[in-house]
Amino acid sequence: MIDLQGSELDEMIAAEKKQVATEYHAEAWADGISDGIETEILAETAITTAVTELVRRHGESEVLELLEALRRRVEYGEFRADRALQ
Repeated sequence: MIDLQGSELDEMIAAEKKQVATEYHAEAWADGISDGIETEILAETAITTAVTELVRRHGESEVLELLEALRRRVEYGEFRADRALQ
């Protein structure tokens, strides 16, 4: 029998949800590409939809903080396809 603390279980559930969400997004992305939609249009639409929903749920200040954190991650090269994983 597996004995997990509440926070460990919550982390596992969150990780599973992120994995499923990633799979949904990958499928939608592939469908868009196969329908002839350019990657730039898919990306901008995904970002715009996400930011709109986050502002609606959490407000502009919190979203601006998130966007600043994402900006730093981009600057550090976290999203480069050629980055080396250690």
